Amino acid sequence: MEEILRMEHITKKFGEFYANKDINLSVLKGEVHTLLGENGAGKSTLMNILFGLYQPTAGQIYLHSKPVHIDSPATAVKLGIGMVHQHFMLVEAMTVFENIILGDRKTKGIFIDRDARKKEILELSQRYGLDVELDKQITEIAVGAQQRVEILKALYRGAELLVLDEPTAALTDIEVEGLFKIMNKLTEEGKSIIFISHKMREVLHISNRITILRTGETVCTLNRGETTGEELANLMIGRELTPSQYTKVTEPEAPVIALHAVDYHKTSKHNGLNGVSLQVGRGEILGIAGVDGNGQSQLAQLVTGVIAPEGGSVDMKGSRVATFSPNGFILENVSHIPEDRNKMGLVGNMSVMENIVLKETDEPRFSDAKGWHLKKRAMRAYAEQMQQKYDIRCQSVLQESRNLSGGNQQKVILARELENNPDLLVAVHPTRGLDIGATRFVHDTMIAARDKGCGVLLISADFDEILEMSDRIIVMFEGAVMGEFPGTNPPIDQISLAMAGK
Repeated sequence: MEEILRMEHITKKFGEFYANKDINLSVLKGEVHTLLGENGAGKSTLMNILFGLYQPTAGQIYLHSKPVHIDSPATAVKLGIGMVHQHFMLVEAMTVFENIILGDRKTKGIFIDRDARKKEILELSQRYGLDVELDKQITEIAVGAQQRVEILKALYRGAELLVLDEPTAALTDIEVEGLFKIMNKLTEEGKSIIFISHKMREVLHISNRITILRTGETVCTLNRGETTGEELANLMIGRELTPSQYTKVTEPEAPVIALHAVDYHKTSKHNGLNGVSLQVGRGEILGIAGVDGNGQSQLAQLVTGVIAPEGGSVDMKGSRVATFSPNGFILENVSHIPEDRNKMGLVGNMSVMENIVLKETDEPRFSDAKGWHLKKRAMRAYAEQMQQKYDIRCQSVLQESRNLSGGNQQKVILARELENNPDLLVAVHPTRGLDIGATRFVHDTMIAARDKGCGVLLISADFDEILEMSDRIIVMFEGAVMGEFPGTNPPIDQISLAMAGK
């Protein structure tokens, strides 16, 4: 089989830190080659070098056996390399069509033959099953459709090698199936794909070969048929990962929060709540199962005070909640791991230290009596203590949080939200986009909070996570509760039917 790409002895240093160290990678024509590794293993850095966003400290890249110097993304595109980033690079104020032709060499000059361009794009979309609506604004289309736009944009520019960075992180199961069909169609036509993922099931399903990175170095490359999920997990983290066996709680204490027939935009099947009744006891994890977009986001917003119910009532620690506001719920000792850690969980241009103490800056240990001056030395000492406790891997607590890997960003949020022993923790997709090691850390931390008497409301589209973590399971469909099930020996078939609205 023809080798399309070879990266030899690639090293990338940031100061004294090695993000990549002597990495070798080879990609064949028509294959899906997966890059697997924990957060911070160097996967994205390596791909940013391939796409010209970074320059390697040492090493050489070969395309079709010829050495190349990729000094910018524009050069990468000219060489037939396309990249779909984990966070899409689309201009929201533009239409799908405008995003696809933006910056393309065919569209230079004042006049654009829009009809001819649309015809070309539609032919390309039909050929690969990339269903898009060209005249819709980017803000009007779903995440899965935005991803198809990114892939189409790369193909329209002539990509023969496509890099997909965590492409399934924000997709539903049905959208993932659709993506895999597109990937199979592309490889059948001789295009090559580098697939970056943490999800073992997906990796074993779609890959031809798998290269494992650990702490910036290549561990090995394996054929899909000669390995298992357990072996890959152990190679990834460098130690044997034993299956978790969390003890289930069957008798929680008194409810920390209770919802009684709560309505919110009840006629909206995907963005509302319809007669929802549930309670979370102290010292238990209540898992909310369901396909994304069935009222889970509204439930999370309601129990953190962002929105108020239009019908029904909410009791917090035995008292009726009269006023709904985020600050009011924070004062009630409610902590929140939000579904989008970048938009809602962290202030990206603030340091790790500032994010960790964000909710406590008026505490006497961090500011003077009048609240005019922050005690930076105390803040830093506390943040460094949290860095150690939560294993936050950063160059310094003064580093901007936007520059951390996803897993380490999530650990910053955990340190802020869990350190003060909350009464209620609302965890929404807490491990989305995290590798197996970071996922285990988040799960262990949530169990420790539960065992201290915290009530945990876990909302997750990852069915395995719900089954593993929940003491009780409630299924939501189109904004309504479809049923309640035990976390011990859960009836998987019944839960699956309830998730489908049956």
